[in-house]
Amino acid sequence: MTTTDNTGSVLDVEIGALTGGSADLTQYAGKAVLIVNVASKCGLTPQYTGLERLQERYAAQGFTVLGVPCNQFLGQEPGGAEEIAEFCSATYGVTFPLTEKVEVNGEGRHTLYDRLVGFADAEGHTGDIRWNFEKFLIGRDGKVAARFSPQTEPEAAELVTAVEAQLA
Repeated sequence: MTTTDNTGSVLDVEIGALTGGSADLTQYAGKAVLIVNVASKCGLTPQYTGLERLQERYAAQGFTVLGVPCNQFLGQEPGGAEEIAEFCSATYGVTFPLTEKVEVNGEGRHTLYDRLVGFADAEGHTGDIRWNFEKFLIGRDGKVAARFSPQTEPEAAELVTAVEAQLA
């Protein structure tokens, strides 16, 4: 059984980049990061549009979206790295970084998600990721500042307000 570790900076975790090598999360130290488990064949996949708009709107202020592909929810991210990258770029014009495909729940849960799942969203939900497109806002200090349900649109007022608060 995986234990939740929500101590320390989320940015200390090692995770691979989608295209190989390290995603080097330490490069985001001092920035706000929205970590989202993503999937290409989900009813929520159109959220890529809003995520990209957030990236474009706030990148110059020290913000990035970080997409984390995951295939644990009804096999909705079945492709390999090249297929995922092509889909995101060609279909949604994604420019934000993507990590390697990982597990976000269960015994194979990636250490990144061990650090994230202990944080509660506005409704008090902690623990396992509920579905694709669950969102975690990481503050400039590298710690979780907010958690949002999969159904929360990237440009929802509460999410945008939280991002802007981290950039203030």
